Amino acid sequence: MPEISLALSLACALIYAARYAATDTETLPRSLVKTTAIFALLAAALSYGQTPPLILIGLGLGALGDLALSRRGEPAFLIGMAAFAAGHLCYAASFAHYAQTPGWAQILALACLLALLLSTEVWLAPRSGPLRWPVRAYTLVIGLMATSTILLAPAPFQTMIRLGAALFLLSDLLLGLALFIAKTPQARKTLALTLWPAYYLGQALILCGASLYWPSATP
Repeated sequence: MPEISLALSLACALIYAARYAATDTETLPRSLVKTTAIFALLAAALSYGQTPPLILIGLGLGALGDLALSRRGEPAFLIGMAAFAAGHLCYAASFAHYAQTPGWAQILALACLLALLLSTEVWLAPRSGPLRWPVRAYTLVIGLMATSTILLAPAPFQTMIRLGAALFLLSDLLLGLALFIAKTPQARKTLALTLWPAYYLGQALILCGASLYWPSATP
């Protein structure tokens, strides 16, 4: 039943926030709790039976990315980044199917998004060392995902999708700050405690919004 999966997801999300989000220890319980929080969302969506396939695949890739990022080392980080990038592309492909010609509000939102993404060349890319090009590629991919949500055709629940995408984007920006900019343990802890709820709520809102949006949208 989707209710059980949703309850499990929320419980794991809260446990991770309270016990593990501010730590970088590599333990099996931490990895399991973090991964289960998203995987249980996927299980709920499968039970619900109304979520677009690419959204389901994207969410599954997010769970894989969480598992990889819960482990230490550059190879695990790159695997996690690749999994999330592929997930963003799945989301973007689904949302692009319902794109509309942008009006002035969408053009303004796209201009703000472009300015934000370009700003990473100033504060993020120069500090990411040998990961500069993977970080740049990932920034482009999440920008494509956010763009696709801005261009969504009017239909109920599009605001939920856009808010989810904005929170997902925020969580990635906070992760970049935590990994490459923050200088003190306290700063990294604060960023970690902030980015987890932004990420989890972002994924949940994208999933819920997409599941409710598709039946009411016209390609």
